[in-house]
Amino acid sequence: MYGTLLIGTAGSGKSLLTKALSDILKSKDLDTITVNLDPGVMNLPYEPEVDIRNLITVNEIMEKYSLGPNGAMIMASDLLAVKLDEINEEVAHLRPDYVLVDTPGQMELFAFRASGPYVARELDFESKLVLFLFDAVFSNDPTNFVSNLFLSTAAYHRFLLPQYSVLSKVDLLPEKEIEKMVLWSEDPSELELAVQSQLTGDIRLISIDLLNAIASLEQNFTLFPVSATTYEGVLELDAAIQRQFRGGEEIF
Repeated sequence: MYGTLLIGTAGSGKSLLTKALSDILKSKDLDTITVNLDPGVMNLPYEPEVDIRNLITVNEIMEKYSLGPNGAMIMASDLLAVKLDEINEEVAHLRPDYVLVDTPGQMELFAFRASGPYVARELDFESKLVLFLFDAVFSNDPTNFVSNLFLSTAAYHRFLLPQYSVLSKVDLLPEKEIEKMVLWSEDPSELELAVQSQLTGDIRLISIDLLNAIASLEQNFTLFPVSATTYEGVLELDAAIQRQFRGGEEIF
């Protein structure tokens, strides 16, 4: 059983990409299920086979403990770890080959609290990887791109799992802009040049320092450009995931 966790900032397209990857895997007759770990989401573009909302919801927590939305989300993220055995049991009962895990919309509640890495570590999969989503519209300038690089690095530090960087929503920007961001991810010198030429003052100095710190880790941040709406790039992303799981053997 192979598990892929989708992580990214709110609105980066995790749920839509979960659906797109599920559609691709199922089209190849691979036994695939989706797991929703967001107890506060109202609507999803797919029907999850395993859903944390069947065990806890933010509205129920708000009512029971007289909490506001933010306090309820924090409590729900911690309760997620308590419910993990039940989630693992549901997944094991379905006996899938592939599991796509759609994590909470507020990334900080999953990645930067103790419960998130615990859940990622204890999900009972033979092999796991993380997809970290860069929202293409948000990442289209050097400041925001560096910020997303920093968040991606922090997520890797938290989960210590194989991690791929995904540039989502590429259908919303011209191809030239997408190529620019992919180049930034492949060639740090190009990103540094953009920072030097487009930024000024403290934000330029801080961005350069962050880039140098990130570069010292020698991680591969090459972006996979995808659109979960048009399915552009989703097959290529799936092929990379398959190679990671199967040691170079892609499944068709």
